[in-house]
Amino acid sequence: MRDGVELNTVVLSPVRQYISYPFLLERTPYGADANLPDGDMVFRVRDKFRFFDMAAEGYIFVFQDIRGKNKSQGTMEIHKPLVHQTNKDAVDESTDTWDTIDWLIHHVKNNNGKAGIVGISYPGWLALVGSVDPHPALKASSEQACMADLFLGDDFHHNGAFRLSYGFEYTYALEIDKANDNEFSFPVYDLFNWYLELGSLKHVNEQYFHNRIPTWNHFVDHPNYDSFWQKNSPLSYVKKTQIPQLHVGGFFDQEDLNGPQLMYANMKKNDPEHFNHLVLGPWFHGQWARTKGDSIGMISLGSNTGEHFRALQKKWFDYYLKGIGDGKFDEAYIFQTGSNQWKTYNSWPPEKAKIESLYAGPDHKATFSEPTVSGSVSYISDPQKPVPYRTLPIEETYGPGSRWRTWQVEDQRFVYTRPDVISFMTDTLTSDLVVTGAVNAHLFASTTGTDADWVVKLIDVYPDWDSASFKMSGYQLAVTMEVFRGKYRNSFSQPQALIPGKPEEYIIGLHQINHMFKKGHKLMIQVQSSWFPMIDRNPQKFLPNIFEAEESDFIKATQTIYFSAQYHTRIDLPVVK
Repeated sequence: MRDGVELNTVVLSPVRQYISYPFLLERTPYGADANLPDGDMVFRVRDKFRFFDMAAEGYIFVFQDIRGKNKSQGTMEIHKPLVHQTNKDAVDESTDTWDTIDWLIHHVKNNNGKAGIVGISYPGWLALVGSVDPHPALKASSEQACMADLFLGDDFHHNGAFRLSYGFEYTYALEIDKANDNEFSFPVYDLFNWYLELGSLKHVNEQYFHNRIPTWNHFVDHPNYDSFWQKNSPLSYVKKTQIPQLHVGGFFDQEDLNGPQLMYANMKKNDPEHFNHLVLGPWFHGQWARTKGDSIGMISLGSNTGEHFRALQKKWFDYYLKGIGDGKFDEAYIFQTGSNQWKTYNSWPPEKAKIESLYAGPDHKATFSEPTVSGSVSYISDPQKPVPYRTLPIEETYGPGSRWRTWQVEDQRFVYTRPDVISFMTDTLTSDLVVTGAVNAHLFASTTGTDADWVVKLIDVYPDWDSASFKMSGYQLAVTMEVFRGKYRNSFSQPQALIPGKPEEYIIGLHQINHMFKKGHKLMIQVQSSWFPMIDRNPQKFLPNIFEAEESDFIKATQTIYFSAQYHTRIDLPVVK
């Protein structure tokens, strides 16, 4: 690199090079050498190789440890913002990408002078920032499952609510040893009670981390959306599309669902060359790259969606790096769940969608008609008995037997009968209903506390009897769901205590979907106030910093959901006829 730091880099070149080939680069904190032999040798690429279909026709694949991780020199800082734009002498992941490509062009024989960059999750973010102020040889990028904002909607927070289990386990693994990844040693397999007995978040440093995990210390020092989080968001430093960019995301991504959707929209604002493209599929985190993608959990997808995507990915890089094909790419490739069909769009979200509101109403009913009578329903939220976010056991995130990847398509009947989970369901649909675009919830609620979490789900309820697939009878599929921490209702930067008993409106973005609710199914709105241990327990008492909570701060609260002409709890659905 330009500052003298050396980065461990693995180069895989075709043995028989009859022509010159382009580079496809992936930069990673997770080990560039993983599953690859050491030293200079010839070996056969197997079909489990993620780019197997591209390897067959000739690419030079490059895998690199980022600075400070595994075999590379230097110091690592998680998601370090780009600084070279304001300090020409600084180094960051963009300059490291530039220097890497420049070195490859001049030192690896038989290359055609063109490079692409790709990555999933953290490597997806590296592909995104690597395309900022790119090397002239960098012709195309595909950020996949890239985070967009670590406070508003990816990885560590969602709408200000802290993602406890993932934040705890991921930051420890990545930072306890800068050179290698090490899993936290839990004393039990089922972590639900372990996290419950942990108590206040202040015990993490007191008992386990002892201030050794820099990112956890950032959580503690920056409990609100201050300048630290704002400057660390790529929404603030990735302002335009400079090279062709293929954003890729999954509707059921358990880690970075928000990122591709937000980055596509953000970069589309300044895209004079129309380089910005989007793929959204029915996948968990990275599923599109490694599996057939014919199902997720118990949900059948009707085709090999992963193979479909990998063919598109090959077409993308073949055109920009080899000049193969006509270069005609649709603006958006969006899988429609329910009907299990791929759809293409000239703009996303589609402009032809019409907003129709699904209202909560009396007797736990949901209808497309605005309530004409006033009503409400209440439940008690107890921090000592939080609602689990999936069925127990709660295994270590990436530990043995973990079901973390598919939890978002888990049958929601496991909480349907809890008294602290409230549901509103429609009558049976008499025709198909297609919802395509951004879904937004408008929750009118009050609490007897001074803070509260609100989890809202839009659920597809399957018919009571399915003779073709008995196990899917009555299945409750959460098409989309999200959490919102109440004290941030007016500002994520300046939280305010809730006023006990006062009904307030909470506008909660439920992301973008493309789903057909089929004839014979029902729609359900579901609301709860805990989602543990994925989301930390809200004390339900306003605190400036939740990481400093005392055990006495955790109190029961009565939550009330309203439905009336004045306080009309609803979910706005973009419906396509």
